[in-house]
Amino acid sequence: MRKKRVLVTGGAGFLGSHLCDRLIKDDCDVICVDNLFTGSKDNIRHLLSNPYFEFIRHDVIQPIFVECDQIYNLACPASPLWYQKDPIYTTKTSLYGAFNTLGLAKRTGARILQSSTSEVYGDPECNPQTEDYRGCVNTIGPRSCYDEGKRVAETLFFDYHRKHGVDIKVMRIFNTYGPRMDIGDGRVVSNFIVQALKNEDITIYGDGSQTRSFCYVDDLIEGMVRLMNSRDGFTGPVNIGNPGEFTIKELAEIVIELTGSSSKLIYKELPQDDPTQRRPDITLAKKELDWEPTIQLREGLMSTIEYFRQVI
Repeated sequence: MRKKRVLVTGGAGFLGSHLCDRLIKDDCDVICVDNLFTGSKDNIRHLLSNPYFEFIRHDVIQPIFVECDQIYNLACPASPLWYQKDPIYTTKTSLYGAFNTLGLAKRTGARILQSSTSEVYGDPECNPQTEDYRGCVNTIGPRSCYDEGKRVAETLFFDYHRKHGVDIKVMRIFNTYGPRMDIGDGRVVSNFIVQALKNEDITIYGDGSQTRSFCYVDDLIEGMVRLMNSRDGFTGPVNIGNPGEFTIKELAEIVIELTGSSSKLIYKELPQDDPTQRRPDITLAKKELDWEPTIQLREGLMSTIEYFRQVI
C-alpha cells in the first residue's frame, strides 16, 4: 500500500519540523519545503537520511509542482522580530504562499490545512476568543503585515473552497512553545528562558499584566494532525491552543523559579498593538476533534528549558 504523500511548507521551522517528525512517525512520505529564511536545517538534520523524507529549498512565493495527498501550509515568519524585519515579504509570503499552495491543492485534489493565527483576533474585546469573533484589528500598524497577511490567507482558503471545491482546513494557532524555538526569535518564552539561563535581567514590556495562553508544541501538533484528518465538510476555522491563562509577569516568575536564576525583572514600554489578552475558547476543538491540551505549563517549560540549556 502506498504511503500517504504529505507536503509541509515551512517544514524546517519550529512547528514544521515537529510536524515532520510526527508525520514520519505516522508512516507518511514527507516532502519538506522551506527557504530557510527563519527555518533551519538543524531542525530536520535527523530526518535527512530517512528515505521517506525529502527536503526542498524553495520559497512559497513561487509556485511549487509536486504530487501530494495532503498539504500543511506553515510557511511564514511567525515571531514579531522576524515578521517585522521585512514586513512586505511577510505579507507576500502569507498571500502568495496561500495562493500557490491552494493552486497545488486544486490541481492534485489534495486536502490542505492553513496554519492561521490567533493574531487574526487583534487586541480582543472579549475573553476567551471564539471562532465567530471577528476581531479588533489595526490594518496599518507594525504588526499588520502578519495579522492581515493571515487574515487574507483565510479569505483565499474559503474562496477556493466555495469557488473550486478545494478541501480545506483552517487552524488558528495560539502561543506555542517548546524545543527548537529559535534562540533569537524574540518570542516571550524563549526570551525569558535565555535571559534567565544567562542570569540577565528579564525584560517585560508593559506592566506584565497582559495575559497569554501557552500551548506546548506536542499538544499543538496533535491538534493539527487531528484537524487535517477530521471529517469531510468540517473546514474550521478552529482554535488550537491551551486555555490556561497566565500574565506575562507570572510567566517570568515561573521561568526564574524553574531555572534557579538570579535574574531580576525590568519593565519597558509596551510595543504598539501588542494585545492585552490572548486566550482560546477550545469548545469547537473538543467537539469536532476530541482534542484538548494535556501538557501543563510547568511541565512543558521544563523540557523547553533543558533544550535551551544545551543550545546555550
